[in-house]
Amino acid sequence: MRPHAVARWCVENGWPVHPLAPGRKTPAANCPDCSESWHPARECPCRAAGRWCHGFHAATTDPVRIDAWWQEAPGMGVGVACGPARLVVIDVDAHCAEVPDRNRLLPGIPIPEQVNLSGLTSGFDTLALLAAFRQQPNPAEDEQTLRVRTPSGGLHIWYAIPHDGVRYRSSAGSSPKVALAWQVDIRADNGYIVAPMNRTPAGTYKPVGPARLPGPLPDWLAQELRRTGHILADTPSRSTALPSPRKAARRSPTKAHRLLDPLLTEVTECAVVPHGASFTEKLNRAAYTAGGLTAAGHLTEAEARELLEEAAQSARPHRIQRNRTIIDSALAAGATRPLHLQGHA
Repeated sequence: MRPHAVARWCVENGWPVHPLAPGRKTPAANCPDCSESWHPARECPCRAAGRWCHGFHAATTDPVRIDAWWQEAPGMGVGVACGPARLVVIDVDAHCAEVPDRNRLLPGIPIPEQVNLSGLTSGFDTLALLAAFRQQPNPAEDEQTLRVRTPSGGLHIWYAIPHDGVRYRSSAGSSPKVALAWQVDIRADNGYIVAPMNRTPAGTYKPVGPARLPGPLPDWLAQELRRTGHILADTPSRSTALPSPRKAARRSPTKAHRLLDPLLTEVTECAVVPHGASFTEKLNRAAYTAGGLTAAGHLTEAEARELLEEAAQSARPHRIQRNRTIIDSALAAGATRPLHLQGHA
């Protein structure tokens, strides 16, 4: 299927879509004004003007706009904004990575020493382990829902959220704060997923099994998402504790960006230096600072993560999982030391 046909198929299912960069799994580039001057996506005039700036924030089900986008750039891929689509997608990774301590494999579930973990190497193993602990079918083998094999050997398991008002947050399986299982990411609110049949140089996102539409989210997985802190309250902030009115009054996003933007620039400038640019150190420093700013209430976690991931992917687009690991760890570390900006110019 051509990308335009994929986009129209998604819209027929009620899923808002946005363009991805040709041959990539990241959002299409912003317009020059949005690229050069940071501003919150919700305040950007580009959406009303029919442009695709700010990735999943621009997602739409308007067929006229979709036709115009893919007529302008037929080679763009298709991303689905999971939150508005009422989707939870379990993103099972199969990357080569060092296996963490057994107590971090299934957050909140102690794994007894007598359980033999020999051969455990990926998210396929931890998801199967979680299902076995709960005595439930393995979602990776669920033929009642849409499953999509990724070019890297991973798997996207699509589920529809019942219309009960519950919203779920996105998470990374490497996160020390909110995660379902090691190397198992959750794509939900404030996140997007690559649509089936997208093509990249690495291959095609191919549906597997008989199902071509998402089945309902199983009750036991909904309970696991609740247990692991994935329920997203209907509040402006993703923080678990709301800031006091006094702290909210001192929110300083402008000062926060004056502090953070130079660090993000250092990260993006690594794009012209493939090796030896201290990329990891610079990304770690930017994410640590962002963690302190979010803990102090100057930025939301969603805003900080979007900025960090955009900068990291522009510099090192082929190491997305590694970038996420650095961001998750440094954000969590920075959040333990709120960064108050009194006195910062």
